[in-house]
Amino acid sequence: MSDELYDKVRAAVSNVNDPHMGVSIVEMGIVQDIKIDGTTVKVVIKPTNPGCMSVARMAADAKAHALSVDGIEDVKISVEGHAMADSINEMINKNPSGK
Repeated sequence: MSDELYDKVRAAVSNVNDPHMGVSIVEMGIVQDIKIDGTTVKVVIKPTNPGCMSVARMAADAKAHALSVDGIEDVKISVEGHAMADSINEMINKNPSGK
């Protein structure tokens, strides 16, 4: 993995703020991991509260920001430690073409 690409993805995801705290989800430790495999990124998100009502929005925003990085073609988000993690992951990672 390119350290430069990792740094660009991390910086892009850092632009997503927790809507309640107004602080970057990277700085807050909500982003647990970022892994890059070729042109695909996997971002692991663990909210501070297992019932957080904003985690789906933060996950969607993180995906959009990571996708905006040159060289990244696909982003998979994995929400962990949330009461509705399975449903959120399915929704966030759904292929818009239906494939």
